[in-house]
Amino acid sequence: MNVWLTMHLIGVVIFVGNIITAAFWKVRADIQKDPVIIHNTVKNVMLADYVFTLPSLVLIVGSGITMAVRADLPMGGMNWLSLSVLLFAVTGVIWLAVLLPLQRGMIRHSAASIDSGNICAAYRRISSYWAVFGIAATLLPIVILYLMVSKPL
Repeated sequence: MNVWLTMHLIGVVIFVGNIITAAFWKVRADIQKDPVIIHNTVKNVMLADYVFTLPSLVLIVGSGITMAVRADLPMGGMNWLSLSVLLFAVTGVIWLAVLLPLQRGMIRHSAASIDSGNICAAYRRISSYWAVFGIAATLLPIVILYLMVSKPL
C-alpha cells in the first residue's frame, strides 16, 4: 500500500471515528441532564474537533489531491470522485457554518445553566439543531466512504 493511501485512510479513520465518538459522548451527557457534565462534554467535543477533525481533514484533502493528481483521475463530469468531493465540501460547510457556531452556543448556554442546576431551553433548542445537522454531517462521510471504496460511477 502506498504512503498516500495509508495517510488518506488514517485521516478517514480519525475523521469518521471522531465525529461518531463525539456524538456518542454528547448524547450520553445530555441523557444525564447534569449541567456540569454537559458543559464539560460540549467543551471537549469542540476541543476534539480542533485536535482530531481539523487535522484529519487536512490529511484527507492533502493525500486525496495528491493521489488524484498522480493517478490523473478526471474531476470533470459526474463520477465517484467528483461526487465524493462535492459531498465532502457540503460536509465541510455544515461543520464550519452550522455545527461549530452551534457548539459555541451549547458551550455558552451550558455554562449559564450550571448556576441554576437546570439545562436551559436555549441549550436544548441549540442541541436539537446540532443533532439534526450532526446526523447529516455524519452520514455524508459514510456515503463518501462507500463511494471511495466501491467507485460505482
